[in-house]
Amino acid sequence: MGLVVASGVKDAIKKLEMQCAGDFCDALDKKVEQFIAEAASRAKSNDRKTVRAGDI
Repeated sequence: MGLVVASGVKDAIKKLEMQCAGDFCDALDKKVEQFIAEAASRAKSNDRKTVRAGDI
């Protein structure tokens, strides 16, 4: 889906004096999609249409 900005992720990893594998950003993007889906589900179960930080 392209939710994660690869250059920002790579910069953050570089600041930690590490390297970023080619498949890391794709895996991270999938995880972010999963977090969003879970948060939306939690909001819906609480009869809300707004996803909040507490839903993560």
